Amino acid sequence: MSKQIKKVVLAYSGGLDTSIIIPWLKENYDNCEVIAVSADVGQGAELDGLEEKALKTGASKLYIEDLKEEFVKDYVFPTLKAGATYEGYLLGTAFARPVIAKRIVEIALAEGADAICHGCTGKGNDQVRFELTIKAFAPDMKIIAPWREWNIKSREEEIEYAEAHNIPLKINRETNYSKDKNLWHLSHEGLDLENPANEPTYNKPGFLEMGVSPEQAPDQPEYVTISFEKGEPVAVNGEKLSPANLVLKLNEMGGKNGIGLYDVVENRLVGMKSRGVYETPGGTILYKAHEVLETLCLDRDTQHYKELISKKFAELVYFGQWFTPLREALSAFVDKTQETVTGEVKLKLYKGNIINAGVTSPYSLYSEEIATFDEDDVYDQTDAKGFINLFGLPIKVKAKYGKKD
Repeated sequence: MSKQIKKVVLAYSGGLDTSIIIPWLKENYDNCEVIAVSADVGQGAELDGLEEKALKTGASKLYIEDLKEEFVKDYVFPTLKAGATYEGYLLGTAFARPVIAKRIVEIALAEGADAICHGCTGKGNDQVRFELTIKAFAPDMKIIAPWREWNIKSREEEIEYAEAHNIPLKINRETNYSKDKNLWHLSHEGLDLENPANEPTYNKPGFLEMGVSPEQAPDQPEYVTISFEKGEPVAVNGEKLSPANLVLKLNEMGGKNGIGLYDVVENRLVGMKSRGVYETPGGTILYKAHEVLETLCLDRDTQHYKELISKKFAELVYFGQWFTPLREALSAFVDKTQETVTGEVKLKLYKGNIINAGVTSPYSLYSEEIATFDEDDVYDQTDAKGFINLFGLPIKVKAKYGKKD
């Protein structure tokens, strides 16, 4: 290994991987200085005691950066406005990585670091997301990825390493799910979930952290009204909230009503299939509300074309390509489509279901006068005959002249 690494900035969560990386770096890179950086994107209690733990395990200092508002405003909301989902997954881990990695690069450059280290595995998507962001802002920075260097092969061996080095962990072998939590979601992977035949233990105490299962939700529905301005949510039930606080409010409402559980076998960027269980209560409500409002405010061709680009947008986010010209160009297109996506959406939350309960907008393209089945003075139904004759002309020509004996 290189003898030139004197200072390393580590993306530090305090979880199993990064907990053991600090002593591992010092053992394998000539007792280099390790500066830990933790990004607060809404992990909550996971940040408690992190500084003491980082310093005790060998870090020289710990930065804890509050990125919650930036995360939601600059990454979550642009993706929401695009309507982007990856195989139904609401991209909770994916769009958190660029905001975290960007801040880590800024600190690494300010500290004069020789390298940036992350704890992502060689099988996962996050290694790509972190490293593409690092390349976008510090193209010559050395990247250390211990999972691609050390001889540790499993989470069980990680726990053994931690125990041998007296590193305290908040997990044990029985509850050792691989989890990622932020303001937007919580993901669960590993253990019994690795077999797609196994039903997730939603009702087992401690499994769900952001809400309850649908069967444990209240027997009475709860209504919520979300206000949007130019595609971005700005208020819940008439109360204006900051982006982060708005998501927190909807997490609370969605969680207690069993909203936002998603169990999927997804196609990872590296080529394998992976089974994950996601909790995204507030995000699921927002996606539904935004979709409903767009049906009122977007013309047909824009709405349909936007649905086409949303898939590509989601792939760019999932694949770690946030800081690319194409993503920026697609966001510019999306922002143009959102100029009239302003209004209020009322939804009914009931035992895991989100039910439309009304939508209004000053930019509504819906005309009851035109759409009515009753008599009207604005739509001449006899015009339809000529329209159909012209629209169907290619079909008629093919039928009459296209057959060759």
